[in-house]
Amino acid sequence: MLEVRGLGIRDLVRDVSFEIGAGERVGLIGESGSGKSLTALSVMGLLPEELTASGSIRLDGRELLGVSEKDMSRLRGNELAMVFQEPMTALNPAMRVGRQVAEPIRIHGTHREPRKAAEELLDSVGLPGTSRAYPHQLSGGQRQRVVLAIALANNPKLLICDEPTTALDVTVQAQILGLIRTRLAERSALLFITHDLAVVAEVCERVLVMLDGELVEAGTTREVLTAPKHEYTRELLAASDLEARR
Repeated sequence: MLEVRGLGIRDLVRDVSFEIGAGERVGLIGESGSGKSLTALSVMGLLPEELTASGSIRLDGRELLGVSEKDMSRLRGNELAMVFQEPMTALNPAMRVGRQVAEPIRIHGTHREPRKAAEELLDSVGLPGTSRAYPHQLSGGQRQRVVLAIALANNPKLLICDEPTTALDVTVQAQILGLIRTRLAERSALLFITHDLAVVAEVCERVLVMLDGELVEAGTTREVLTAPKHEYTRELLAASDLEARR
């Protein structure tokens, strides 16, 4: 589904290569500044103007690097979708949430009744009757559910989640992770970016470990979290709650 080969972004990301199969859930872990988010933004075609990606990024066989913004706009919100860490920066504070969920459906023409589809999506993520609410009227966890509903509106081939539960308390985090698992099912591939190994253990089948712009380890979740090969991965594991559970 997604094939990244030799991805480079100045000296910030160097020679990164990985694949994600259809319906596969892959975690990308590493400390802040390791290049995780830049890798995700390059897939979405959302890098800052001063940065340019090199190498190859193919979605379902189609090369994404170098395509026009018009073509990327057709893909984003349809075949590609992303959930960011802070929902308030992803939502329009002056627009009712039902309209925001309906917008990608209306733009891409994937449903005859966008408003009805939006209400069904909000209901599916546990927010019935909220379509006329504004973002500021919802809690942080509820806003993140809205963002998730928007991302899943058109059943994307690939969903990227960039630290979507970091700002949430443990109970709400568990609810959001549960929604991601159940709503994705086998329909979408997932790239889940986080520094939290416990989250990776719960959600992902494979793990990629990133350090200083490079991938330093990759394997199944069980392999990486129970028998890490790279010293940095061992340090991450030692610093996490998982170490105490082993």
